[in-house]
Formats: sequence, C-alpha cells, structure tokens
Amino acid sequence: MDIHLIDGTYELFRHFFAVPSAQDAHGNEVGAVRGVLTSMRALIDAGATHVGVATDHVIESFRNQLYPGYKTSEGVPEPLLAQFPILEQELQAMGVKVWPMVEFEADDALASAATIAARDARVEQIIIATPDKDLAQCVVGTKIVQLNRRTRTTIDAAGVVAKFGVPPTSIPDYLALVGDSADGYPGLQGWGAKSSAAVLGKFLHIESIPADSRDWGVKVAGAATLAATLARDRQHALLFRTLATLRSDIPLFENVDQLRWIGPTPAFAEIGAKLDAAVTQKSSKPSRTR
Repeated sequence: MDIHLIDGTYELFRHFFAVPSAQDAHGNEVGAVRGVLTSMRALIDAGATHVGVATDHVIESFRNQLYPGYKTSEGVPEPLLAQFPILEQELQAMGVKVWPMVEFEADDALASAATIAARDARVEQIIIATPDKDLAQCVVGTKIVQLNRRTRTTIDAAGVVAKFGVPPTSIPDYLALVGDSADGYPGLQGWGAKSSAAVLGKFLHIESIPADSRDWGVKVAGAATLAATLARDRQHALLFRTLATLRSDIPLFENVDQLRWIGPTPAFAEIGAKLDAAVTQKSSKPSRTR
C-alpha cells in the first residue's frame, strides 16, 4: 500500500491565492477550503487509499520560544487564517484523518507520520505532498518521497542530492547555513547554496566541518571568510539547525490502518451542499505572503 501525507497548510495557502473568493451563507470565506476539498477528492479518486492531512491550527509553535524571529501569523490574511478550523472540520467530515497542530507544526506531523508508517512492512511507499524544503530531510531512498502537487514532480533521495547537493540527512545543516526566509531565520552571512552544498556534501554536518578551510579539500570561493564566519557564528548555526530539524516522534496514530479512507461521514453531505452553495466574490485578495 502507499501512504499519502498532505501538507494541509500549504494546500490552504495555495488555494487561497489561486481560486476565486467565495462566502457561505453566514459570510465566512470558504473559497480555499472548497478548493482543498476538491483537490483531496481528486487525489482519492486517482487511487489514494491511505491519507493523512497535517495543518497548522496555530501558526506559532515551540520554535518561537527558541528564536524570536521565527515565523508567526503576522501578515497572514485573516480570511485565510479563519479557514483553518473550517478545513479541519470538513476534512474530518469527509472521512480524512487530520492532525491539527498547536505546539508543533504541520511539518513535524508529516515527519512523524512518515516515521510511523515506514515501520509497517506492508507499506510500499510514503508520499509526502509538500514543496517545503525542510521536508526533504524525511526522504529515504525511494521508500519515502516528496511530491510537489502543483508541479507534479516527485523526488527521492537521489533527487534531493540532485536538487540541493546534499543527502536528506544534511538538509537541516544546509538550511541552517543558507537560511530559510519562509521560516524566518537568515542562515550565516556569505554561506550560499553552492558553498553550503560543496562543504556539506563532503562533511555532512556542521560540527564536522574543519575550522581551517585549508582542510576542506573542496574549492569554495571565499573559503577563509566562510570559515571565519562559521567559527564566529557557530552557535547561531546550531540554533538554526535545531529550528530546521523536524520532530519525528509525535504519536499521531498507532498503525496505518487508521489512515484508510472508507468514505465520508453522514455529516459531509450537508457540509458539501453548503460549500457548493457558497457565492463567488469579485473582491480582490492580498498578495501571496508564503
């Protein structure tokens, strides 16, 4: 069997900016929710049998306590934020397993779900549907892969190396050096994608990088300066790596049988009718923020 793990936060953001605005009879914005549900139904119709969706019920997480600059809900349009609980409720009514995250993030839930599912010998492949760079750390061979549903591209472990220049286990180190603007941490000054990939491609982890750049054995422009920056800001780099490292130990479910889709609940017919009756609006939306 295959397991499909969906980044509900990304899907809601994607549909919010891609589909027309729509309001239900109570004036609630539901256009993005309607888009995500349609997309999920298409996934199931295409053959997905075991599905789980993770959402950021609260954008903030434990990482905000570790680093003040970490991403928050500031700047996220209220009509988008308001659709998270609606989406969670309606996915549950649709019969899809949902993990609304509060202390942790949706990405942590996806990492944990993949870890649990990989223990089951019946599972042939786990597809993590998200374009987020940090989920690349969860890819394992061809068993756990990452799917970008928008571009319809899938990468396995070899694909991670081809894309980033480092193996999946080095992705947190790579993001620590390069930074991740989407998550709000800057990385280290001067360390770009090419230099980080070249050095980590050989040493894998930050603590294994020699202090003297002459010991790196790879050609990197401005290597001495990069080494000095790493020596000066090593603690920042290790903190950023902690931020980039996903939790994979959240006990979301006991076995993959709990992820099997067996059809919508009786409540879904009424909910679906309300969504179908939502009126499309002509008002403009704010520009994309994520």
